Amino acid sequence: MGRREDPEVEAALAALVARVAPELVVASGDLAHRGRPAELDRAHALLGSLGPPVLAVPGNHDLPHTFPKRFTRPWAEFERCFGTTEPTHASPTLHVVGVNSARPWRHQGGALPGAALARATERLRGAADGAYRVVVLHHHLVGAPWRAARKRPLSHRSSVLDGLSSAGADLILGGHIHQAAVSERREFEVVADGAPAAVLAVAPGFGQPRPHRTGEARGLAVYEIGERTVTAEVYVWSVTGFEQTARRIFPRGSGGLDALTQ
Repeated sequence: MGRREDPEVEAALAALVARVAPELVVASGDLAHRGRPAELDRAHALLGSLGPPVLAVPGNHDLPHTFPKRFTRPWAEFERCFGTTEPTHASPTLHVVGVNSARPWRHQGGALPGAALARATERLRGAADGAYRVVVLHHHLVGAPWRAARKRPLSHRSSVLDGLSSAGADLILGGHIHQAAVSERREFEVVADGAPAAVLAVAPGFGQPRPHRTGEARGLAVYEIGERTVTAEVYVWSVTGFEQTARRIFPRGSGGLDALTQ
């Protein structure tokens, strides 16, 4: 979320959350700037003050910046604040699985090792019948529209996508690049007829740790899950508050949106 407090932005966030009244608030990593305890405490307090339950996963900036703690106890402070690096939210209508894609020995690059992927798919399969299944990780699978050469997507993302989709993932959320992006799997990959929809999305960054750097949006995304569709709405910060800048609708299950009107 950065290294500076912005009371005006935080108040606008609280107002938006109160208006939308979501079932769950999701934070896809980089809640701190240097992984310092005070930074994580501040992020935890802000997210907790919003009201709804919070599901948070770590990002590369949540790792301790100092040695040897970065390697000997990389997740101790994050787990102190948020409980676990692999959280799960389960309800009759929504099942969200958080996974940890950050690596202590890599400052930017992310990966999901085989054991972590297996745990994620097992948790996905534990969803209630009919629940919308979401995976949250820090490193993005879908590409960014601008200035992202240094921020590569998740390592071996094709195999990860195959594994998560096979386990029933409807929506895969990432962060890392501070830019909003959303796409349905069938828009960029040839899959078998009748394959279920899988939406890949990246949230813009809420914080702004480097305010003079270009190519980093400041905002958030809201997902409205209906019986047959999921709607992704992007809100970006302006001087008057958070303004909606984009809205896309995707089908649930197999088929396209045209089938929903027949």
